[in-house]
Amino acid sequence: MRKLLYLVLFTLLVYLAYQYRDNIYEMYYDLFVSIEDKVTKLTPNDYYRDYDFSYAKNTTNFIPNNKKDIINIYYTIVNSGMDEFIFYCPKEYTDCISEVNDVANDQNTISNINNFVHPYNSFKTLKTEVDATGQVKVQVEKVYDDEMIIILNYKVDEIIKNEIKDTDDIRTKIRKIHDYIINNTTYDKKRSDDKVINYKSDNAYGVLIENYGLCGGYTDAMMLFLERFKIPNYKIATENHVWNYVKVNNDWLHLDLTWDDPVSTNGTPILDDAFFLIDDDELKSKEQEQHAYNADIYAQ
Repeated sequence: MRKLLYLVLFTLLVYLAYQYRDNIYEMYYDLFVSIEDKVTKLTPNDYYRDYDFSYAKNTTNFIPNNKKDIINIYYTIVNSGMDEFIFYCPKEYTDCISEVNDVANDQNTISNINNFVHPYNSFKTLKTEVDATGQVKVQVEKVYDDEMIIILNYKVDEIIKNEIKDTDDIRTKIRKIHDYIINNTTYDKKRSDDKVINYKSDNAYGVLIENYGLCGGYTDAMMLFLERFKIPNYKIATENHVWNYVKVNNDWLHLDLTWDDPVSTNGTPILDDAFFLIDDDELKSKEQEQHAYNADIYAQ
């Protein structure tokens, strides 16, 4: 009789263990696995940029101690091209969850990150979920899908082959791509003025494939070539505008293809160079409204 009772109890335990296996695993995971081991393994893709900036730096610390650490984590996730990543708030950092929410919900802070990463790793949306255990799950929806990247890479290869010589210096390479993009792109005035979306003009696909662009498209397109040429660069953004910032011969210079492709009154194409690799003083002397950027964020 006792053996039968033991057999029934054992069978019941096995049944309960099977039925609640997920809960048991979660309990074990929470109790015995360190938060360091729970963090997603970082696997950077081919478009990861090994650049650190005053605004954000690549990090290997995914257990933040302050708000700056949180910004660095978000930058590293996006810069690495991760589609999903989990990090953790430690119990000792009592304000961590609220400050993660502050960063995640501050569109200016989050949007700035896109300006420091490769266009192919830039995000369209960034979703953050935080639970009571301190787990922070970040999900990234990118601007460029795999098909767009294949098409764009082919186009970039083609343009470089046709336009660039091995003997060209840095400024000449930039000038040739600057002129090519402007000569082959029409500013998407209909989308800018009337909000009619016919083209992907806010990204490089619209500029290089559909031949229509807005400032975001001109800037991303130029950045694809700057990255190919291994020229240090990033994007500068204000409330209504974005352009390239490029390091040439140890000098950081502004490069604005949008303003060098002005819309003429009669529709005649114009190729200008007023905003081709100019320094801060020259930029301020030419235009101060849309180019009034935050130098604390976009430092040299």
